[in-house]
Amino acid sequence: MKNILIFILLIFGLNSVAVSKETTFTNEIFEKSQLEGKTVVIHSWNKTCTTCAKQIKVLDKAKQDFKDVIFLSFEQTKDKKIAKSLGINYWTTIVVYKNSKELSRTIGQTNKDKIYSQIKSLE
Repeated sequence: MKNILIFILLIFGLNSVAVSKETTFTNEIFEKSQLEGKTVVIHSWNKTCTTCAKQIKVLDKAKQDFKDVIFLSFEQTKDKKIAKSLGINYWTTIVVYKNSKELSRTIGQTNKDKIYSQIKSLE
């Protein structure tokens, strides 16, 4: 009985950290943004990833602070074609592009100042 209770708590615990996020990445948006010379931030996440959840909080704030930057995201395990086309192999990857070139890539970064610095240097 004790094992069942622990199992139930683990299941509910994982669901409480689940990220409620949708894939916003499309090739059309990405390519159009690149042609327009926009800075594009792409985030790879997974719904049960606590590091991803921390990154999403920072990136949601960054969307408000960087009005001219395009923020796109995709769920790594569901959107494998996107991951493959961008060469992104891990959840928690943040990649910044400008003028059709990848300029910055971090994995697992949750520090707001460092993520902002990554974006600011390319505006």
